[in-house]
Amino acid sequence: MYYFTALITLAALLFYASLGYDVAKARGRYGVKAPATTGDAHFERIYRVQMNTLEWLVIFLPCLWLFAFYVSDLGAAALGAVWIFGRYLYKQAYVAAPETRGFGFTVQATAAAVLLIGTALDIVLRLAMGD
Repeated sequence: MYYFTALITLAALLFYASLGYDVAKARGRYGVKAPATTGDAHFERIYRVQMNTLEWLVIFLPCLWLFAFYVSDLGAAALGAVWIFGRYLYKQAYVAAPETRGFGFTVQATAAAVLLIGTALDIVLRLAMGD
């Protein structure tokens, strides 16, 4: 069973849902009516955080689950927690001053890369060993 990975998946989805809530609030606060995605610069930053996180979820979630299956449930969950924390740092920085988002981006990208490369290496090693 992959309980830890499942909990982190839920946490990542809740984090993403909170970003959607932030966008909805920002639409009202800055007067950006749907379906518009441009207008006030503060709204655009909040919107871009949500969209960028969605783009990364497509990479993160499969890597998270593959790592859990092939390498470690607890390891996947720990790296998943780092990814969520990195996305949070990214959000805080991007909304305040987009040019400062680099650290949060690096944290989450590194966690995703470890999940991806760790899974790939494990699979290759298993194939090489005839497992």
